[in-house]
Amino acid sequence: MEITVSARNTEVSTALRAATEEKIGRLSRFLEDMDRADVHFTEQRNPRIADKVSCEVTLEGHGHHVRCKVAAPDGFAAVDAAVEKLEQQLHKLKTKVLARVQRSAPGLGKAAVAEPLPGDASDGDGDGEPRIVKSKQHALKPMTPAEAVLQLDLVEHGFWFFTNADTGRAAVLYRRDDGDLGLIDDVG
Repeated sequence: MEITVSARNTEVSTALRAATEEKIGRLSRFLEDMDRADVHFTEQRNPRIADKVSCEVTLEGHGHHVRCKVAAPDGFAAVDAAVEKLEQQLHKLKTKVLARVQRSAPGLGKAAVAEPLPGDASDGDGDGEPRIVKSKQHALKPMTPAEAVLQLDLVEHGFWFFTNADTGRAAVLYRRDDGDLGLIDDVG
């Protein structure tokens, strides 16, 4: 597994980098198909925040994306908490994948980060109009709404965009404020 460690507002020591690479590397035992891991540390400068260091980990491979973000008093504790959370997510994913393989169902979707749109992030004209500051490309592979629920849980975002295998059309699964999920299907 290729592991990339980066940081903002903090320095990543050699010891922290080595511990991160070792612990994240061990996660491949849960799901061998994970190709890449991006680990990003951020430190909050606010003295009122007890958990100053956040660690965001994104695992990618074979059409699967697993993401978590945790905060802790230091980088080592943050990595430990992230690994613990990812172990649970990967175990859940592996169980679902094995069950699906036994039923011979199609694979899950794959997302890729794209280049930002030209001029969007740098246009600081201050006119109060919303602007696009981040853009992603997402390969829409057919999946059932149940598989989309799994992906939504794994990436810890508010929504999941996919092709509904039942209808063959674009769909969005989203988290509602009441804790339930909503499904928006394209009517074509």
